[in-house]
Amino acid sequence: MIALPVPAQLEIEEYKMFPNMRRFKQAVSEAECRKMLSEEKRAAFSVIGHDGYPYTIPINFYYDEKENRIYFHGAREGHKISAIKNCDKVCLTTWNQGFRKEGHWEWDVTSVVVFGRAILIEDRKITVDKLRALAFKYYPTKEEAEEELARGLERAQLFAIEIEHMTGKLVNEK
Repeated sequence: MIALPVPAQLEIEEYKMFPNMRRFKQAVSEAECRKMLSEEKRAAFSVIGHDGYPYTIPINFYYDEKENRIYFHGAREGHKISAIKNCDKVCLTTWNQGFRKEGHWEWDVTSVVVFGRAILIEDRKITVDKLRALAFKYYPTKEEAEEELARGLERAQLFAIEIEHMTGKLVNEK
């Protein structure tokens, strides 16, 4: 077994709950972050899993800008739900497809990182309303969305992320 070095004690300034973005010149505005949360369809969702290991999974999500909450669904049991019940602190990261400037090979990609607290939604009306909004974002027709909602509603657990901190960054991959 290889002995790993023990990390040095962090300076107080370095150990803030939500540190400032180091590469602040690449930061995008809060409005751009909100736009991306509204438009992007997939994200990586992270929880503190069993024995403190990070657990990240891809999810589909719906951002309610008025509430400043992110909604997604999952099973009523399993690793994700037990991790959230154990520790509600979560992270969600989404990114766009990016673009290339003419004559360049590298991509410019924007990402948004959200930190917040996960909540299990138990209210049936809220669950139906938010799952419907989520389905309308992904299904090609409202009829298909309603059919899926009718089939899966009883098995689905609705989750919300109360956003506490959000940053966005435009990165050139060169």
